[in-house]
Amino acid sequence: MADSGLLDLNAVRELFDGSRDFTIGIEEEFAIVDPATLDLADRFPELLEAAAADPVLAESAAGELIASEIEIRSGRSGSMAEAVERQADRRDRLFRLARDRGASLVAMGTHPWADYLDQEIIDTPHYQRLKEDLGYVAQRNNTWSLHVHVGIRGADRAIEVCDWLREHLPVLLALSANSPYLDRRDTGLASVRTEIFTRTFPRCGVPERFGGWTEYAEFIETLKRVGSVVEATQLWWSVRPHHAFGTVEVRICDAQSNGPESTALAGLIAAVVAQTALDIDSGVHAGNEPLRDREIEENLWRAIRYGMDGKLIDFRAEQEVEAREAVDRLLEWVEPARSELGIGIDLPPENGAQRCRRMAAEGMTVEEIYGAVAVETERTYADLRSHRVPK
Repeated sequence: MADSGLLDLNAVRELFDGSRDFTIGIEEEFAIVDPATLDLADRFPELLEAAAADPVLAESAAGELIASEIEIRSGRSGSMAEAVERQADRRDRLFRLARDRGASLVAMGTHPWADYLDQEIIDTPHYQRLKEDLGYVAQRNNTWSLHVHVGIRGADRAIEVCDWLREHLPVLLALSANSPYLDRRDTGLASVRTEIFTRTFPRCGVPERFGGWTEYAEFIETLKRVGSVVEATQLWWSVRPHHAFGTVEVRICDAQSNGPESTALAGLIAAVVAQTALDIDSGVHAGNEPLRDREIEENLWRAIRYGMDGKLIDFRAEQEVEAREAVDRLLEWVEPARSELGIGIDLPPENGAQRCRRMAAEGMTVEEIYGAVAVETERTYADLRSHRVPK
């Protein structure tokens, strides 16, 4: 069923105007694989049917395009600590359910050798329509990511948050990069997932600056009127106002193979969204302009290509900075939001792409590396109920 109500821009504006600031929701995507071969397994319909017997999983497990993928959602939480607790419980339930049925779940941005031609699009009206509308593009998108929702009060303010947050997306991508492999080869990229998804889907990647709710609504109304979109979920931008939740959703990051690292990254994303809103409220940006599309695009490519092993560009200072320094600057900038929201962030010394390449340098094959990723996913996601947000 088309969510035409979610394309009623007046109703969506009212939703944002009544939204609560800085609620948090976490969404994590996992590949469903055969435990013995680590090949993708089209078992989402079976797992979803089994999840219906668990009231918590029934409302938190969801599909994402292909039948070898499953997503788990924390739901709207009043704080980061609550979101972590809720997500930990849901992770544990989902992993137990998969294990009980002889399936494994793996978190990485891509599967290193799966053939996209072999993947099945799940049988729902929404995804079957995407298959019809997008053809090759939908079939090719075998990718996994981390999404974070943050409540933002006010429709114009939500668009302004999206506009200013765009320039931080390359830093978040570089930090999260965890998909160097495709077709059993090292692609030379830190995040080939980003190339597959954001470079092929329409209305995807980093959006241009909208300026305010009126400009945003006029564009979406045009897309609706000419039949380009029939659902708000067809707006796939890497940062977007979510029409159903009254949140700003950040969608730039690769899935993380380590559960606590995913939690830390989600906390950083939430802090970035909140700090952007706080800066807007305090007038920090008065008289200034967000970075231009071409400047953000330059940094996005560097993040895709090199991840944490490269440099990003400080366009305001007109100089390069090491990716690690860019992350450190981001952490320093979001300190007020972290303090206000009680978000601790403990980032690892290397990201997923770096970890994979270190294992390759030690002589491990692509298959062995993915096997190690599978073990790490199971070890760190399966029971995190005792995990707490770092202080």
